[in-house]
Amino acid sequence: MKNYQLSAIAVLLAGTTACTHTENTAPATDEGYQLVWSDEFNQDGLVDTTAWNFETGFLFNNEAQWYQQENAICKDGCLVIECRKEQFPNPMYNPEGTHFGNKREMVEYTSARINTATKHEFLYGRIEMRAKIPTSYGAWPAFWTLGTGCAQGGVYWPQCGEIDIMEFYHIDSVPHILANVAWGTETRHVAAWRDKRVPFSHFLEKDKDWADKFHVWRMDWDYDYIRLYLDDELINEVAVAETVNQELYDGYNPHRHPHYILLNLALGGDCGGPIDETALPIQYWIDYVRVYQKKS
Repeated sequence: MKNYQLSAIAVLLAGTTACTHTENTAPATDEGYQLVWSDEFNQDGLVDTTAWNFETGFLFNNEAQWYQQENAICKDGCLVIECRKEQFPNPMYNPEGTHFGNKREMVEYTSARINTATKHEFLYGRIEMRAKIPTSYGAWPAFWTLGTGCAQGGVYWPQCGEIDIMEFYHIDSVPHILANVAWGTETRHVAAWRDKRVPFSHFLEKDKDWADKFHVWRMDWDYDYIRLYLDDELINEVAVAETVNQELYDGYNPHRHPHYILLNLALGGDCGGPIDETALPIQYWIDYVRVYQKKS
């Protein structure tokens, strides 16, 4: 396994795309924010495990990829999450199992998913990412948060709350960028959503080369509102007073409690849809993740 890990890292480091890194924090500072945490991904090699946790295996949504640490590497001032086609026996395989991942005898694709649970968790502020996302069929990159209960137990999804600052996938074969907020309903494991789906053509009309460039996604989150932006364009706005759970935790508002950050690149599954194998490997380049809060 050790030799496999080294070869996988070498393949990922061999890419040719590079970040155009920026240290500019002036806009946030001008608005009264101060930087409280960031990862600029300036070191080459493995992701900082004092800041991030790796998730492993087939996890959710019938997704095609196996998550593993080897697919997330820092290079050229960026975190690069790569989804690629590779085959090996599925460690989760159990034909008698009930999880979708148990039914797959072989792993066919790999990618990475990381989170800051228990290491860096935040209540309110500005959470921002600069990134370049893959847009091929089947690609499902995301930048999002979950309430701490999802990692620590006691309050489960969707009662713990979810905020999708960025998702991309095809809906009825049409590419979309999404910005969503979710919480619990009266039905167990069924979320209430305030989602916004913007056809990708909206952004291509502004810049035909949009997919080849880095863009800034951010959330401005306070006691009253969650506002989700892409390159300073407001995509979705949700009043936090509306996001109260209805089942089990009646009266608990997950968006008035701390959240942690997740980054991942999924493939296929319930939302990713049919996979364009000719596009593989695909890469999700993240220049930085930054969190700002106001001094008050």
